[in-house]
Amino acid sequence: MAKIINTSGKRKTAVARATLREGKGRIRINSVPLEIYGSELIRMKISEALALAPGVNDSIDIEINVSGGGIIGQAEAIRTALGRGLLGWTNDPAIKEIYLGYDRTLLVNDSRQKEAKKPHGRGARKKFQKSYR
Repeated sequence: MAKIINTSGKRKTAVARATLREGKGRIRINSVPLEIYGSELIRMKISEALALAPGVNDSIDIEINVSGGGIIGQAEAIRTALGRGLLGWTNDPAIKEIYLGYDRTLLVNDSRQKEAKKPHGRGARKKFQKSYR
């Protein structure tokens, strides 16, 4: 039976789901190859997980579906899903140490969210001015 790993990553309101299976080293995000996905900055941010574990993804096909949030939030959700998937595929504690030493968000979701807007103001904390004093 073929080995398949499913992982997910979240950042703000973006959710990325990654599926890893044996293959030829292809990485697709929403059916678009990583080489032409988004801008150069986003590709670099996503490929950090791949660069820190060289040679791991040569025999793996990775399919990632991402939705919600903005472009940077999606990129960070993708890198979390990718990091978790590569760690689950290899079960190598050395890769886990490398990821945690470099950036903890490669393995752990960043749980920070936008604070909700409150009444009497434009945002979460800002209040309208009083003019009667």
